[in-house]
Amino acid sequence: MLYRKVPKTGDELSILGFGCMRLPKKRGGGIDEKRAVSQLRYAIDQGVNYVDTAPAYHLGKSEKVLARALADGYREKVRLATKLPPWQVRSREDMDHILDTQLATFHTDHIDYYLLHHVSGSNWENMKNLGVREFLSSAKNDGRIKNAGFSFHGDLSAFKEIVDDYPWEFCQIQYNYLDEYNQAGTEGLRYAAKHRLAVMVMEPLRGGNLGGQIPAEVEKIWEDAPVSRTPAEWALRWVWNHPEVTVVLSGMNEELHIDENLRTAQDGLPCSLTDTELSIIARARDAWQHLMKVDCTGCRYCMPCPAGVDIPGCFSLYNAYHLFPHDWSSRWWYITRHGGLLSSDSYAGLCRQCGRCTAICPQHIPIPDRLRDVSNQMERMRYVIVPVLKGGLWCMNQFGRVRRLFSHRE
Repeated sequence: MLYRKVPKTGDELSILGFGCMRLPKKRGGGIDEKRAVSQLRYAIDQGVNYVDTAPAYHLGKSEKVLARALADGYREKVRLATKLPPWQVRSREDMDHILDTQLATFHTDHIDYYLLHHVSGSNWENMKNLGVREFLSSAKNDGRIKNAGFSFHGDLSAFKEIVDDYPWEFCQIQYNYLDEYNQAGTEGLRYAAKHRLAVMVMEPLRGGNLGGQIPAEVEKIWEDAPVSRTPAEWALRWVWNHPEVTVVLSGMNEELHIDENLRTAQDGLPCSLTDTELSIIARARDAWQHLMKVDCTGCRYCMPCPAGVDIPGCFSLYNAYHLFPHDWSSRWWYITRHGGLLSSDSYAGLCRQCGRCTAICPQHIPIPDRLRDVSNQMERMRYVIVPVLKGGLWCMNQFGRVRRLFSHRE
């Protein structure tokens, strides 16, 4: 296993981290706890020393299963990361209560890496007003957390603002060879590194899609490459090639995938890919983009939208919905990120057809027309799901209803 240092502390973390959002499930539903514990301990025994979870993962069960995996001395072998969910916070006291509950769950006196979960520009302002900066500093001073960070799915300008607004030790961003210019992107990665933040990368395989059922056009590029690697190996190596990246989180739930990722991590040195290899990955990226419904590069020239639409964000998830038809989650993330559940409304249906964006789009995309397509296909369940979840009914039965609704694709 290779390790990289956290710039502000010198802490050495394995370049492969174990993400606990997609733990193995039993046939009838729910986490296959015995298998999950075995997988986690196996990865730790092979040198993985960074594990990441959150209260929202597996409807609150992920933290408990991870806590069981970290019994019998395994807690001392890892840096534990979990998160504070802003949508559950109504007061400063809530922050302390949530953290203390997590400490009790893990039978530990500290969380090594504590993140604000899914921070964006709007909920960051709300959390600041509730005193989150004071909470983080207090929790670091009394030893309940060692390092403060945030996970992010917003736009670049909001990312930079949040980086500048608190002396963070680390951050977590979505990053892969399809997301160079999406969300924080490469510019955000470099901005965080410039400010000496460790960067933990989530979704290096886009929810497993870049290493799973890939289109024939992309598969042929990998098959014709002079270097033999699996699609997942190519994608992971691309992320690790960036020296600014500290840890790459993988939601591993198959034993073969764990072994493949561990093997790939042995060669995940920064700046280790040749120009030829990088050009092959660029060809694969271009092939993916050619298959996209909307040819949006995420340049954000169209932003800000006067109506409040996150145009690139909506297009990105609309493309994912069509690129990965076997994966229902893109519609869920669309409603979560743009439908007003975790942040302010930014969905495509807000478009007023003003045409300002069309006039400045470098790709000459008829943006209002495409936003209408996005709205028609992605927002049918928004008016049912958002009121339910905002009403505090985020429980297993309701989530099951949501998942069944999303499972039918038009």
